Amino acid sequence: MNLDEYRRAAGEWLRENVPTDDYPEADAIARAKEFMAKLHDAGYSGITWAKQWGGQGLTQAEDRAFAEAARDYTLPTYVFSIGLGMTGPTIADRGTDAQRERFLRPLLRGEEIWCQLFSEPGAGSDVASLQTRAVPDGDHWVINGQKVWTSVAHHADWGLLLTRTDVDVPKHKGLTMFVVDMHHPGVTVRPLRDMSGKANFNEVFFDNVTIPDEHRVGEVNDGWSVAVTTLLHERLSISAGVGMGGQKDNPASLEALRRVLDTDDPLVRDELVELHIRSRALALFNQRLAQETKAGIFPGARGSAAKLLLAELTLYQADLATRLVGPEAVLADQPLARAISMAPGMALGGGTNEIMRNIVGDRVLGLPPEPRVDKTVPFKDLKVGTQA
Repeated sequence: MNLDEYRRAAGEWLRENVPTDDYPEADAIARAKEFMAKLHDAGYSGITWAKQWGGQGLTQAEDRAFAEAARDYTLPTYVFSIGLGMTGPTIADRGTDAQRERFLRPLLRGEEIWCQLFSEPGAGSDVASLQTRAVPDGDHWVINGQKVWTSVAHHADWGLLLTRTDVDVPKHKGLTMFVVDMHHPGVTVRPLRDMSGKANFNEVFFDNVTIPDEHRVGEVNDGWSVAVTTLLHERLSISAGVGMGGQKDNPASLEALRRVLDTDDPLVRDELVELHIRSRALALFNQRLAQETKAGIFPGARGSAAKLLLAELTLYQADLATRLVGPEAVLADQPLARAISMAPGMALGGGTNEIMRNIVGDRVLGLPPEPRVDKTVPFKDLKVGTQA
């Protein structure tokens, strides 16, 4: 079928299958899994993923057509966003065939939930200074350490875990990536409540957790290159969200603000036009990056530019909503207040704005990099993070 027919078919399926009724939060995960299974069976999950691993084997054109059909709906898929946008694509790119066979289809059908385990208390923006250790023990590895700010870890079945396997080499060269069973004995997940009142993030502790070597992703001590793959997918998937979200019920979206304000004030309309221009420019930039990726052109550091643009757009959107709506925008029980309170996190998750600017300046614009004193020093000799 052509793209118009595909878009119409997707729209009809969404009208018939997207949940519209309210249900208790306790039932949210079960309902989300049920929806993902139906989405996959209908051919709308993993649209551009390889057929042999559970995808649909279609092109970015079909993916965009589905996104266009879905923009007027709120899909209950947030809990799967890490797997679909970050960990799954990493396994598809860097995993073994056995790993792809085991993990990708259940992810696409919503049978298993994933998280990403990178940041630590002393290793946030400088991820490569992490200290969670993986020590070989026969055909297994023993993991000890802590991660923090891990989204959906309290629901996750599996996690993509970055560890340190060699302290005698510079920090970027002694890392190894693993897939970890989040239900394994010794894995402790503690939710962190933020200012929105919800626990969207977690701290995770690993106490003598064993991981089979077959769950290693990439070569030993080559984990940084695998992590770069994940971070690229993370920044592209985050930036593709465009602002605080594009769903019709997003309380800070352009359409929502227009409905609330209903004004002919030319100054307000100018600001709404500015919001539209920024949102549309980012959407087109993401579309271009997606097309290049499908064509085998690696976006590289430009993914960081997209993520930076999204963070700045989100903060602009939150500031605009606060100014235009007035005091009602910050009432504790209002959806808009929750959206505004979450906006600063976009400038942190996936890499801070400062880190993004450094990457863009160094790798896109070709500006001189910042001075570094740790690139050739063995990790054990560094005084970083929580390392004594």
